Amino acid sequence: MKNFTDLFIRRPVLAMVISFVILIAGAKALLPILFPALSGVGGLNVRQYPRSDIAAITINTVYVGADAELVRGFITTPLERAIAAADGIDYIQSKSKQGSSLITARLKLNYDANKALSDISSKVDAMRRDLPPEAEIPVINIEAADSQFASAYLSFTSDILAPNEVTDYLVRLVQPRLTALGGVQKADILGAFAKQLSRGGREHERLPFAGQPDCEHRFAHGG
Repeated sequence: MKNFTDLFIRRPVLAMVISFVILIAGAKALLPILFPALSGVGGLNVRQYPRSDIAAITINTVYVGADAELVRGFITTPLERAIAAADGIDYIQSKSKQGSSLITARLKLNYDANKALSDISSKVDAMRRDLPPEAEIPVINIEAADSQFASAYLSFTSDILAPNEVTDYLVRLVQPRLTALGGVQKADILGAFAKQLSRGGREHERLPFAGQPDCEHRFAHGG
């Protein structure tokens, strides 16, 4: 220890240089904390909680006219077996109902969601020829842990258009433009009205979901 300190006594310039380096490093770390306006200078990241990325990959497949058992046997089960071989998956959940199949692959903590999406997409594409020809192309999305809350909500009303016409306007014009914006992962329509034809050929409106009296639009930013 004595030889170590003697080095700085014999070489005062070296001692001053090391002291300045320590001082500059400390100032760079503390200045953005003391003065937030200098956050671009650099410094330590300040977080209330440790960073953790927990994402999920959803695979939604529509099979019109099939009951829940057929959907599970011909859509959900084959896709689950193929997706299970992908890397980074913690566990898989699935739900089969009349006309549609929903598979949710929960990823491991901090696993790259884009890499998992590419891997799962390739496996789903390889399985498409084994699915029933009447089934639609599976839709694959990334869902973050906080995706149940959108980044923004937009409400649309009209004194001129009927509710189902407002929904048609949103689907044809607004939703595609929002989805095409940079950083937007997806845009959903909540409480939408849709037209249906009864057996007698008479057109009637489908009521919105409970608690959604107005047509509301939400979109989430991709992380």
